[in-house]
Amino acid sequence: MTTLPTTGKILVTDFDGTLTQRDFYRIAQAVLVPPGTPDYWEGFITGRLTHFEAMQRIFWHIRADAETVLRAAETMGLDPDAGTATTALRAAGWGTVVASAGCAWYIDRLLAEVAMTATVYACPGVLDPARGLLMHLPDGPFRDPRIGVDKAAVVRAALAAGAEVAFAGDGRPDLAPALLVPPTRRFATHWLAEELTRLGQPFQRFTHWAEIAPRLLEA
Repeated sequence: MTTLPTTGKILVTDFDGTLTQRDFYRIAQAVLVPPGTPDYWEGFITGRLTHFEAMQRIFWHIRADAETVLRAAETMGLDPDAGTATTALRAAGWGTVVASAGCAWYIDRLLAEVAMTATVYACPGVLDPARGLLMHLPDGPFRDPRIGVDKAAVVRAALAAGAEVAFAGDGRPDLAPALLVPPTRRFATHWLAEELTRLGQPFQRFTHWAEIAPRLLEA
């Protein structure tokens, strides 16, 4: 894994459901795994599986070649303006870190398609059409056996380095890191936005990821 950007300002962002409109695991369940595959995500919701175990097992059941899997990943709805937004942030001294419990196999490929430059912390994986997308836990200081990547640890490391830190997320693993940053730099959508509202925690709501850049630049 690479190191954190050596900038005074760092935006840490989730990928699935944050930079994109849809989560890859949902697309995989819908179009890439055989009928009758167990609902491993329900196993996570009910506590029988960890987040990492649920994702890993869904990906194990993918039966498709690389071209088919990438085409499916492209339907996640990655913000087409993400590359431009990241460039604008970088010009203003902001580094961007993608911290994801998903798999680097599709994340790296999709980021390249929109020319988005970012440091990526995600779970490594290799696609074998006969055996699935074989995702495994990452090495390094942000490894979390329950989730894959400890996003809160990424945020804490950036804060410890003296950076001004913003966070953007959408799901359950994003709650802890979101609460580590000030409300003016706490960006949320989907489940995370609803949970922060329930908890009475202020935040900045967004619909499309590229909306975040001008707000940070105006602050």
